[in-house]
Amino acid sequence: MKRTNNRAMEIQQLTGLKPRHFADLVRAAQLIFDPTGGVAGLKLEVDWSYFGISDSVAGNLEKLGQKYQYSSPHVPIDLIWEQLIPETRSWFIESKESLWQIEEAFPARDED
Repeated sequence: MKRTNNRAMEIQQLTGLKPRHFADLVRAAQLIFDPTGGVAGLKLEVDWSYFGISDSVAGNLEKLGQKYQYSSPHVPIDLIWEQLIPETRSWFIESKESLWQIEEAFPARDED
């Protein structure tokens, strides 16, 4: 466990990303996987480029969102970082302060 904490601290120091940014990313990934927020019978087609998300980044985040679909957004930093492709990592660092806009654009999710 200590190794995990060290890796998480290293990632934070190198990137400037904080735990809240990773939680925002997980919530965004959950929405990219299911933009309806789990509402039965509702289907949305989203042009993720509107949010500055390329197809490859959206695909990477969709996989992440599927994996953590029903999870708390507070997944260990190092686990999330390992699953991001280089393009997603760059986009994440650049977009860390605007991830909340993705969440605000879609129906509320139950985060209990």
